[in-house]
Amino acid sequence: MIRLGDQNYALTDPAMLLAGAVLLIVLAALWRSRRQGQAMRDLTGQMGQLSDYMQALGTGQTQLAANISTVAEAQSVAQTHVLGTMERRLAEVQERMKETLTGSAEKSAKQLTALQERLATIDRAQTNIEKLSGDVLSLQDILSNKQRRGLFGEIQLTDIVGKALPADSFTLQHTLSNGKRADCIVHLPNPPGPLVIDAKFPLEAWEALTAAEGRDNQANALRALAYAVRKHIRDISEKYIIEGETADGAIMFLPSEAVYAELHARLPEVVRAGFDARVWIVSPTTCMATLNTMRAILKDARMREQAGAIRTALKQLHRDVEIITEKAGKLETHLRQAGEDVAGVLTAATRAGKRADRLDNFDFEEVVPVVESAPLPLAPRRASGQD
Repeated sequence: MIRLGDQNYALTDPAMLLAGAVLLIVLAALWRSRRQGQAMRDLTGQMGQLSDYMQALGTGQTQLAANISTVAEAQSVAQTHVLGTMERRLAEVQERMKETLTGSAEKSAKQLTALQERLATIDRAQTNIEKLSGDVLSLQDILSNKQRRGLFGEIQLTDIVGKALPADSFTLQHTLSNGKRADCIVHLPNPPGPLVIDAKFPLEAWEALTAAEGRDNQANALRALAYAVRKHIRDISEKYIIEGETADGAIMFLPSEAVYAELHARLPEVVRAGFDARVWIVSPTTCMATLNTMRAILKDARMREQAGAIRTALKQLHRDVEIITEKAGKLETHLRQAGEDVAGVLTAATRAGKRADRLDNFDFEEVVPVVESAPLPLAPRRASGQD
């Protein structure tokens, strides 16, 4: 039973059941409405959060787009920089390769040119060697003939003498008073007088010595060479040393340094024999030194010959200096007199100027007596034609 006010209602009463049902429906509606409101509030909150999320997402997307744009721009700049750097490096590499290839080509061209020049030099050297071989054979032919060998020595002696001495100081193939013809005679002053140079040499004995084999054969060839040289020294002394006509000595010219060295090394007694006979043995080198000494002697002799002319010229020069000094003294006197005349003229001109000024400012009311002054004497007139 349920008591409502003054009335009691049974639970099984249809009205109570209906009222209970209505109450349940109302309560259910109220509860549902309350649940829906809470859901709406929750949904509204979630929608707000979702809006915030969407706004944040939009902001993030905007920032992401900006970041993506920045990254794209940076990537584009970096790509451009990288491409530019690569292009520059590629250009530098190409330029270096071009320079390297150009340098290599130039170097190769130079090397090829140098190689061609060396080959040409080798060809010329080969030609010279072939020519020299022919010259050696010709020289052997010359030296194998006594007359040609003497001519060869004369040619070499002529070349040396012509380079060392003036042309008028020697004579080739000069004939002496005894009828002997000297290869060369040098006109030295007395003493020592004209000196004869002989260019012939017994080369057969030397060739026999160089071709000898064995100690005994070499000793025999050496003795034969010593005998031949002694004989040649004696012949030169007898033929080319003439008292009163030539010097008291002569020169034996050897056209070979090897022969000269061999004589001094292995046959010094032969060289001393030449000194005793006043025949001096020379090689091309020592002959040039000897001729240079003769050149100095000739120069000194010619200076002595010109000493008289030099003294005469000095006397004339001294007289000319005296005349110049005398003329200079007279010129100084004339210049001094001219200076005095000019000073007198200037003084007179100054005085005349002062008088002209005084006349220009002359006042007739104040007459000042003028004192006559004697004129300034001039220097005496010089006679015409005076030095």
